[in-house]
Amino acid sequence: MRLLVVEDNRSLVANLFEYFEARGHTLDAAPDGQTGFHLAITQPYDAIVLDWMLPRLDGREVLRRLREEAHCDVPVLMLTARDELPDKIAGFRAGADDYLTKPFALPELEVRLEALMARAAGRGRSRVLQVADLRYDPTTLEVTRQGRALRLYPACRKLLEVLMQASPAAVTRERLERALWGDDPPDGDMLRSHVYELRRSVDGPYPLKLIHTLPRVGYRLFDGSLADAGPPETNEVADGR
Repeated sequence: MRLLVVEDNRSLVANLFEYFEARGHTLDAAPDGQTGFHLAITQPYDAIVLDWMLPRLDGREVLRRLREEAHCDVPVLMLTARDELPDKIAGFRAGADDYLTKPFALPELEVRLEALMARAAGRGRSRVLQVADLRYDPTTLEVTRQGRALRLYPACRKLLEVLMQASPAAVTRERLERALWGDDPPDGDMLRSHVYELRRSVDGPYPLKLIHTLPRVGYRLFDGSLADAGPPETNEVADGR
């Protein structure tokens, strides 16, 4: 799993990195709420471990912005020393999926995160994805924009699903290639060709462009409402490395 840890206690962060990386997981860390919010909406994560008491922006405000402003539904586990019932209720009402008080056992944190991811995966299989006026139903494989059905090749449909699930975060070229071909991508830049076809169907006839290229990074699908949340983008087909 790929985790974002938003925590200002350096010793605790070091312990989390040591434990989870030894088990094959990937972690990013943010020492304050503002940085944590930025990472959460610009990078794809499987789950977020969020402290309550943070500099610059406290954990509850970070969570509120993720849910209400960024419409980010990544599972969030609040990790805090505040163990009173009113605090727990406030955390859940702010949008937390789970709540673990300090001190805690690292294996318990791991098991709780795995359970959150499993539930999120179950919701994702049945949930209709929507960004702006673009909708995709993974159950029926129906893609529409402004109510009009779009015909996509299977590879383009898979790319669209990955981009919409991550939206508004960026998705790296490597992740998209793995989604299409696993660990054995074909020679040449086939991904670029598939993105070209996807962009032609999804964005071609519409004034609002949703698929954006991040040079040397990958691609991002969003409606522009969070334009200040990441690096500069372009809609040029030639970019993407």
